[in-house]
Amino acid sequence: MEKLKSLSKADAGTLILMGVSCVLITVTGIVFGQTLLRILPLYISLIIGLLQSRVNRFAPLLGGINSLLYAAVYLYYGLYASALYAVLVSCPLQLVTFANWSRRAYGQSVRFKRMSGKGRLHTTAAFVVCWLIMYVIMSKLGSSYMLFDNTVTLFGILITILTMFAYIEYTWLMIPSCLCSVGMYIAMLGENPEQVTYLIHAVYALICNCISFVHARQLWKEQNTETN
Repeated sequence: MEKLKSLSKADAGTLILMGVSCVLITVTGIVFGQTLLRILPLYISLIIGLLQSRVNRFAPLLGGINSLLYAAVYLYYGLYASALYAVLVSCPLQLVTFANWSRRAYGQSVRFKRMSGKGRLHTTAAFVVCWLIMYVIMSKLGSSYMLFDNTVTLFGILITILTMFAYIEYTWLMIPSCLCSVGMYIAMLGENPEQVTYLIHAVYALICNCISFVHARQLWKEQNTETN
């Protein structure tokens, strides 16, 4: 009973955070003349963030669909790497993630697994190589805010793949990824002040993923205890 009360308080806190973020996004969207198309994916992402904070397997299902809306926004701002990632990677892989997590269901979440030390080393090396290759490609295309765009995109690809296979390590990478997103939208404010709506969501996502990290660790410990 105490555990249920604790979870209810945590959910209430996240719901309040979501409500405040929704109000701030709406107000700043009106002030800076954001169109509904450009802020619609943010409203959906607020719900996704709530699901992610609880490590709920329905988050990637909704996230995959919402990726297509984000792609349209990224194209508008010249974030070509992010737009390609949203359509070609995020959307299909999140839908596959939902299917895989449903097969490995653990309550409303998933039964996690952990990468080996060699796997982490190879993943890190591949990330660095891919970052350099994509940086060259995006330089040719003239992508805006290239360092942030490049890094956020590759973090997104890596996290999506790790999440799809239910590797617990994805929760570790979500926090630096969110920090990069916050940095990118702060950098964009000077030229595109209406991006304050996306900055608000990025801060909200950062908080939700910090909560998700804690819940994922609790689930991992619980699953290991049952196995042992």
